[in-house]
Amino acid sequence: MNLISAAFAFLLALVFALVGVTRVGSWLIERRDPPIGEFADIGGARIHYVHIPAAANAELPPIVFIHGASANLGDQVLPLRPLLEGRAEMLFFDRPGHGWSGRGSGNNEDPSAQANTLAALMDRLGIRKAIIVGHSFGGVVTAAFGREHADRTLGLVFLAPATHPWPGGATSWYYDLTTVPVIGRIFSETLAYPAGTFQMADATTCVFSPNKVPDDYLGTAAIPLVLRPAAFRANATDVAGLYRYTLGAAPHYKEIRAPTVVISGDRDKVVYAHIHSVGLARDIPGAELVWVHNLGHKPDWIASDLVVGAIEKVAGGDVDLEAMARTVEARIAGDAYGVGKCADIKEPQAELAPT
Repeated sequence: MNLISAAFAFLLALVFALVGVTRVGSWLIERRDPPIGEFADIGGARIHYVHIPAAANAELPPIVFIHGASANLGDQVLPLRPLLEGRAEMLFFDRPGHGWSGRGSGNNEDPSAQANTLAALMDRLGIRKAIIVGHSFGGVVTAAFGREHADRTLGLVFLAPATHPWPGGATSWYYDLTTVPVIGRIFSETLAYPAGTFQMADATTCVFSPNKVPDDYLGTAAIPLVLRPAAFRANATDVAGLYRYTLGAAPHYKEIRAPTVVISGDRDKVVYAHIHSVGLARDIPGAELVWVHNLGHKPDWIASDLVVGAIEKVAGGDVDLEAMARTVEARIAGDAYGVGKCADIKEPQAELAPT
């Protein structure tokens, strides 16, 4: 065997080994993090959801939660369900292709299509209208729902949202690579799982930074589900297509008329808060922007009480969100987790963002 043949044989063996590692790792993840809800076939996609019916004395209207990138419904069930159970009917769902939801044969990689899937799921469950709460990438789906299903929308709450075009439109290289035909599939089937497993703890630290990652967050919220090849590809496709989608969608946010609150941290290391959050407050008539000093990218976990206050506010309650934000700030004032490890992202000026 010559040197070239030996190198090829070694490379082929390595690929098969990595495929095996990924398959076994995915099986272990699914064994550890099984579905916690029910399933419904929506337009050919098997959608996983958790539905909590309204109590007899529910004081709030129905609330629907939309999780962000690299996540699943557990990311919002865990911090927010305990604070709202008994007060409202709630629906948490895995966006198509994420968690335990299938992508389906349609165009569920488009945020508008994901909003349509959600509307159809609400129909299936008899939820006529609801307050929609979206975190991060879930923000762009929330905006799509508020604009395209205005008759179903009682209010909108955006948490550290990603909703607007940003200068350059760049995303992480592995998202772009994963969307390349053939090469992307090979990457997701071989390297994404081992590399993602190695990097996940540090990446999560930077998602929460400067705030502390809750104990056993990765395990309890089942975040490793995103490392399975199909879920990894769905997540990459969503993120890689976000800029292109927002170029067309953002100019229409001014059509939204639902009561709106945007909660954002000034230490967010994931999205350009001064583009997305400021953009929503600028574009949606009457929207209230609540800044929280020293808050990172996870208001749903770190400022859960403020999130509930925002839900109450868009439901018509007399809630002083600024006072609540100051209370959160006092609680997290000394947080400095990830300092030196997680770089602050450079925030382009809001006026540089196309609208």
